[in-house]
Amino acid sequence: MAATLEVADIFRRHGEAFRQAHVGHLGRDERRVMGAITACRTAALGGHVEQCDDCGMSRIAYNSCRNRHCPKCQGPARVQWLAERQAELLPVPYFHVVFTLPAPAGAVAFQNKPIVYAILFRAAAETLTTIAADPRHLGAQVGVTAVLHTWGQTLQHHPHIHCVVPGGGLSLDGTHWIACRPGFFLPVRVLSRLFRRLFLQDLQKAFAAGQLHFFGDLAGLAEAAAFTVRLDELRRINWVVYAKPPFGSPEQVLAYLGRYTHRVAIANSRLIALTDGKVTFTWKDYREDGKTNAMTLDAVEFIRRFLLHTLPTGFHRIRYYGFLANGDRSDNIALCRRLLTVRPANAAPATDHDSGDHQINTCDFTICPECGGTMRRIAVVPRFFSHQPFRCDTS
Repeated sequence: MAATLEVADIFRRHGEAFRQAHVGHLGRDERRVMGAITACRTAALGGHVEQCDDCGMSRIAYNSCRNRHCPKCQGPARVQWLAERQAELLPVPYFHVVFTLPAPAGAVAFQNKPIVYAILFRAAAETLTTIAADPRHLGAQVGVTAVLHTWGQTLQHHPHIHCVVPGGGLSLDGTHWIACRPGFFLPVRVLSRLFRRLFLQDLQKAFAAGQLHFFGDLAGLAEAAAFTVRLDELRRINWVVYAKPPFGSPEQVLAYLGRYTHRVAIANSRLIALTDGKVTFTWKDYREDGKTNAMTLDAVEFIRRFLLHTLPTGFHRIRYYGFLANGDRSDNIALCRRLLTVRPANAAPATDHDSGDHQINTCDFTICPECGGTMRRIAVVPRFFSHQPFRCDTS
């Protein structure tokens, strides 16, 4: 069987050419992502030797980088996160609502990621909680799990927030559960108008506070008059808020969340070929009912697009609001269950991917691939090089 092509392979073969082409314009976060993905599950990070108790077969298992942008490192994090979320599922329909920034706002976001991505989260969450609390709509406090994605199918910058919301919420006095209408959560036109207003209000405040910076084609927006014109343009266009039909079961909610929460810009499974300095990968054209096509890019351009989606160090891309907000989540979930007259769910045990030294290793299989026996660690493999400390961002 031919080896599977990986993003790491593209970085190894063409990363240096990319660095040379973008010298002086490659940030620290992007360099760290490239370094982590390139080193992932190689001798650079060390690992251990494991041997089968039965047949004696041995192999080296190298450590993973744990970087949240790495296509190979999301499985363990996803398993643990889903196990924690399973205990919070309620026996009600769940809705998926997507808030998307129009392209002119997305360009501002790209040059001001920490500030504008935070505004995007805040505006989407406040939109949902405000409209849901309105007695004309639901009149309840809802719970929101929000996930930031910044990419489209062709890896262009396309920031949007995926929100998964139970179909109902706590009454504002906390005495009973209010269910939404069957198959309908909240009106998307109302959501889109409030989302636009809240986002632009916060964007204006950030500009007035001197928190936004512009360069390149957007350098002119540093002037107050030009920025005001941009805001006026954004007020005149429609902002897209999309609500999908409700899920059929809590299990489907978990399966869906698993696909979205720990997704990276492109999975290794979408890569087709790396030949003559060009990368070919699959993409879905949703304007043609999700038809699968193939796209070929120069490797340097592929790397550039992949790194467009590097998040600032420490930035949280999964956030919780309403009755799922971190501070009171456990108490609120317990109250919801009492009001819905159901017993607490049993959390699925999380797979133990942490060896205790904080080097998560997704190759730590316990079953021998040759005979089905038990594989045990028998030796530690040190890092191949250590002249510079390795850092990874797991936030």
